[in-house]
Amino acid sequence: MSEFKFACPVCGQHITADSSNSGGHIDCPTCFQKIIVPQAPSSTDPKFILSAAQVSKPRPIGAANGEQLVADPGADRRKSLIATIALVVVVGAAGGATFAFRDKIFKSHREQAEAQTGGPGKKAIVPPKVYPIPTNINWTLDLSEATIPEATAVGSIHASGFYCERATLQGGHLTLRQGRSGPADLGITVQLFAHEGEELSGKTVEIQPDRAPPLPKIVLIWKDDQQKPARRNISNGYALKVAFGEAASGRIPGKIYISLPDENKSFVAGTFNAEIRKAPPPKAKQPTPQNTSQKPVRPPG
Repeated sequence: MSEFKFACPVCGQHITADSSNSGGHIDCPTCFQKIIVPQAPSSTDPKFILSAAQVSKPRPIGAANGEQLVADPGADRRKSLIATIALVVVVGAAGGATFAFRDKIFKSHREQAEAQTGGPGKKAIVPPKVYPIPTNINWTLDLSEATIPEATAVGSIHASGFYCERATLQGGHLTLRQGRSGPADLGITVQLFAHEGEELSGKTVEIQPDRAPPLPKIVLIWKDDQQKPARRNISNGYALKVAFGEAASGRIPGKIYISLPDENKSFVAGTFNAEIRKAPPPKAKQPTPQNTSQKPVRPPG
């Protein structure tokens, strides 16, 4: 006769029995379920114990001699508890570290956001679109050799590829710009001699490089390395041809060819459809302050 241990199949309670009780029915002292005492084990490995079967269910088929060796369910519960405790400790440590370094973490995020927007409370800086410099248009100061493509005006401004995304005619100022809102990424303004845009309807303007003043002033527009607006005025030495169509519904179509004598040989050529805007009212002249001080008048005599 020898004693051995087995586990209740319902609650996992360890029960000690004598080999003479194998095959008999007993009540589990914990869950009070009727179970069948298994056959005494042939293995003496302390890591495994036998598992009994409920009376109302068929006995499990064992791996050897009708026996089934199972891992200790109590050990599994202990391992699960240890893993849970370890997870709680790790999460707590991570939360403590985040709380301790929260200022540095959030400050780093704020600094990155401000670097992208240019400062606190400002909108993110959107990098300008990059267009290639067209190769089908030749820079020339001889208008007889200039060609105007039947497509949206493109060119090169300040050594960067230009594409006209918006055109306006305000008074006599024709502006072609890249960038639909805010300061233009690239642009060119031709300051023609007209008070209202409609005055240029159906007219053509040609300027040769050797023409004497007065001449329309040309303004080149771009952004510097800090994405701040930059301008350059050119008052002579350029070649210009601009032909306006008929104004209608607040817009005026046209074609343009312009080449400039700057070091980058800027040029723009193609078509546009400009929005006509009212010219701003002239600024009122400030009155000149009068000198009210007078010399004292001597009485006669």
